[in-house]
Amino acid sequence: MGTKAMGRKSKPPSEAERIVLNAVLDLKAATPLTEQMLERRGSDVEVDSGRVQRLGGQCLQVLLAARATWKADGKRFLVINIPPMIVETLILLGVSTEDLTSLPETMA
Repeated sequence: MGTKAMGRKSKPPSEAERIVLNAVLDLKAATPLTEQMLERRGSDVEVDSGRVQRLGGQCLQVLLAARATWKADGKRFLVINIPPMIVETLILLGVSTEDLTSLPETMA
């Protein structure tokens, strides 16, 4: 099996990299979240938001930018397990859950 530049083993094409989000996604969490996303660029990604209790604008921007990047790269970017209270926050911010998901053209 090949390795990526970061020294991690490559995933099979059908298996997405998984990121589990922290409970609090505030300003302090934005930089580490950005780094997590950059480490996985070029791979399909599944973001598990099931633990999220608070979502700030900065981390939302990171997720939206990552989604746009993955779409441009033709890679899958899914945010799963979005808690109802976070869906309400997204609505208040003018964002839908679909805005956080990107599927390659062949999968759409």
